[in-house]
Amino acid sequence: MYDTLITGGRVVDGSGGAALRADVAIRDGRIVAIGATDESAAETIDASGHIVAPGVVDPHTHYDAQLFWDPAASPSNLHGVTTVIGGNCGFSLAPLAAGDADYTRRMMAVVEGMPLEALENGIDWSWRSFGEWLDRLDGCIAVNAGFLVGHCALRRSVMGKEHAREATDDEVGRMTATLHESLAAGGLGLSTSRSFTHKDWEGEPVPSRFASEDELLSLFRSVGEHEGTALEFIASGCLDGFSEQEIALMTEMSLAAGRALNWNVFTIDSKKHGLYAQQLAASEAAARRGARVVALTMPILVGMTMSFDTYSPIHQLPDWGPILRLPLLERMRALRDPQVRRRMKERAESPDAGVFTRFTDWGGYLIGETYSSANDGLTGRLVGEIAQERAASAFDTLLDIALEDELRTILWPQPPDDDDASWELRLRAWNNEHTLLGGSDAGAHLDRMCGAPYPTLFLADCLRGRRLLSVERAVQALTDEPARLFGLLDRGRVAVGYRADLMIFDPATVGAGEVRIVDDLPGGSSRLFADSLGMKRVLVNGIAIVADGKSTGALPGGILRSGRDTATVPLPGS
Repeated sequence: MYDTLITGGRVVDGSGGAALRADVAIRDGRIVAIGATDESAAETIDASGHIVAPGVVDPHTHYDAQLFWDPAASPSNLHGVTTVIGGNCGFSLAPLAAGDADYTRRMMAVVEGMPLEALENGIDWSWRSFGEWLDRLDGCIAVNAGFLVGHCALRRSVMGKEHAREATDDEVGRMTATLHESLAAGGLGLSTSRSFTHKDWEGEPVPSRFASEDELLSLFRSVGEHEGTALEFIASGCLDGFSEQEIALMTEMSLAAGRALNWNVFTIDSKKHGLYAQQLAASEAAARRGARVVALTMPILVGMTMSFDTYSPIHQLPDWGPILRLPLLERMRALRDPQVRRRMKERAESPDAGVFTRFTDWGGYLIGETYSSANDGLTGRLVGEIAQERAASAFDTLLDIALEDELRTILWPQPPDDDDASWELRLRAWNNEHTLLGGSDAGAHLDRMCGAPYPTLFLADCLRGRRLLSVERAVQALTDEPARLFGLLDRGRVAVGYRADLMIFDPATVGAGEVRIVDDLPGGSSRLFADSLGMKRVLVNGIAIVADGKSTGALPGGILRSGRDTATVPLPGS
């Protein structure tokens, strides 16, 4: 007898091949038969009119902390995600030296937008080694989760408060030993950041940014000594164009480890066609030397909120950081000062703002949530329209509205370019061998963006919207391709012998609900959330974690450990 039999569905197996109508039988967490069958089952799921597909593998999340208080990994689970990869951008919660929990919490609150109240109240921070941290989660989560070792945690665990300099040979040696220990315990590889955007709560560079290239290459060589590992990287050039030095470094890191390196995030805009070509050229240059450098790109446009209360990209505008880091009353006093306002506007609109100039369309901000009677009726309106009514500048109006709410106003900036030419470029990128789709950043930026619904939104677009890809190709890009990049064993496809990580959805209605604010984090803090539409079931290891768009509360997931649940993916040139 089967444990579960899914009948009458159209199977899109993740290979990219044509869909077929077939039953799918599950026993002991694995798929044991595909096609017509007469054997009975303890549970039968009628999937008539639905698509049966592999569960989504999200290659770039920051669920490292959230899984402690939300083992379902919501809302990603609602949107078909069955496997998440964390520890990205150089940030993991382990290894953790005694006394370093406060530093780590405050750093993560800034760089990844995790509310400090949630980090302080939702976790006890009692582990030390990477293995101890993995053990704390194993068997207690709904999804499968694998984690890279973050370079910042590694560096801080060895160098402590002295991390703001180059490491000595002895310190690099101790980092290497700790990395070996972490990978042996199941870490999926190493992630690091050299991005100018990554600063701690005091505005100082995060620990990994002080590492020399020799340190980086030494650590990446160590990764290559462990089965089933991978690399992740973020640099300044990921946003505004790679330098020759960055391209060379990515290539050397991939070659040193003998592993693929993925970088985040490849943004595509038809107005920056030269940047598009330059970013892909980095992967092509690496490939010519036998390395593999993969650009991670989202298949949808994700809206992002801003606030003068919590950390957001406007902190990166030139000279804004010191003002926005002031205590609330001092910050409000500064933002009322006409001279401070004039200086902030001038600096934000200067060439020094670089890629962050996209956030200086003051009149284009849409007002989201407001919190004072003075701002009643402003939700859903553009700042430019309100400024015109008040006969004031858009910048002054924006600040005045925020000040009425004691800076808590939720603001939505204009989305990235959404013209046909940009979507044509995105399609070309999706079909390029050097790109990978996904990377919701879920578990991070909780009060700023909601990328978790990307699978259902992308599927809806492919089925009923722009239809740039077939549903077969879209499913392959969401499931099999990220599974192959990380060498995940028996995951990413609907195939006999594979793990029964599946999603069953209605192609006529699949999608996502409206993004809303929910107050469900530890410490009473808030996050953005979106329900799924048309998602009948999500199964992990054969057990339903979502039924009719709602979490079931089941916890069949587990930690994916390198070498046990992953296999080495050789470089093309090896």
